[in-house]
Amino acid sequence: MASALVAKMGLNSLRRKQAKNFNVRITTMDADMEFSCEVKWKGKDLFDLVCRALGLRETWFFGFQYDVKETVAWIKMDKKVLDQDVSKEEPITLNFLAKFYPENAEEELVQDVTQHLFFLQILEEEIYCPPEASVLLASYAVQAKYGDYDPNVHKPGFLAQEELLPKRVINLYQMTAEMWEERITACYAEHRGRTREDAEMEYLKIAQDLEMYGINYFPIRNKKGTDLLLGVDALGLHIYDPDNKLTPKCSFPWNEIRNISYSDREFAIKPLDKKTDVFKFNSSKLRVNKLVSTVMKTKHYFLF
Repeated sequence: MASALVAKMGLNSLRRKQAKNFNVRITTMDADMEFSCEVKWKGKDLFDLVCRALGLRETWFFGFQYDVKETVAWIKMDKKVLDQDVSKEEPITLNFLAKFYPENAEEELVQDVTQHLFFLQILEEEIYCPPEASVLLASYAVQAKYGDYDPNVHKPGFLAQEELLPKRVINLYQMTAEMWEERITACYAEHRGRTREDAEMEYLKIAQDLEMYGINYFPIRNKKGTDLLLGVDALGLHIYDPDNKLTPKCSFPWNEIRNISYSDREFAIKPLDKKTDVFKFNSSKLRVNKLVSTVMKTKHYFLF
C-alpha cells in the first residue's frame, strides 16, 4: 500500500513537471474569462493577453489581485505566475481590478471599456457621500443599467431588488424603501437621453470628488501599539482611526515625503521637513506589510 502511494505521488509529480499549460479564470467586474497559459508565462504575459481580449489599451490603471491567507496580493508582472503565492488549484482565479484611480476621469479615461470597468468597481466600493449625492449617484447607476425612464415599464417596485444606497444613508432617515425609490426615480427621469457611457461618466465625475475615493486602507499599529488605519491614495499617505475613515489624524503628501523605509517589520515615513517627527508603524501580519510596501511603491512610481 505504502509503495503504491509513493508511486502515485511520484506519478503526479511527474505529470506536473510535464505539464506545459495551466488554466486561469480571470474575473473582471463585468464577466469571467478563462485562458490556457504556458507554465513559463510571467504576470505580464497573462496581463497582455487579458487586455487584448478586453480590447483595453489604458492598461496602466489595472492589475491582477488574488486572495491569500486572509488578505490580498497583486500579481508581480515580472515574475512567473506559478512562482507566486497563488492557489495552484486549477483554474487559478485572479481578479482583474483597478490599482490606480484617475484624479479626473473625464480627462484621463479615453476608452469606454476603461470607463465601464471603473464605474462597475466603484459601484461595489464603500465611498462616503452625503444623502443628496447618494441619490444622484443611484440615479445615474439606474440610467446606465435601464436606459431612459419609461413610466409604463419602470413601475413602482422596479428597484426593490437593487442595492443602490449605502446603509449608513438609509439609516439616517425614517424613510421607507418606497420613499427612497421615489426620490431616485424622480432624479432618474431627468437623465432622459443620456447613453450608458454618459451616465457612467457622470457617476465617476461625482465619485472622484468624494471622500474615500481611490483610497486603499490597511490595518496598522503605531509604535505605541495603537490600532490605526493607513490610507494610500493619489495624494499621499493618511493615518486614520479605525472607526473614522473620513478624517485623517495626519497626512503625508507624496511631495512632502523624503523617504519611506522598511526594516524589521516596521515602516518609517520620513518627511522632507526634518522638524516633523518620523512616523513609524507596522502590521502584525507580514503579508500585510508586504502588500503595504508594494502599494506604496507602485502608487508613488505611477504618480511620479
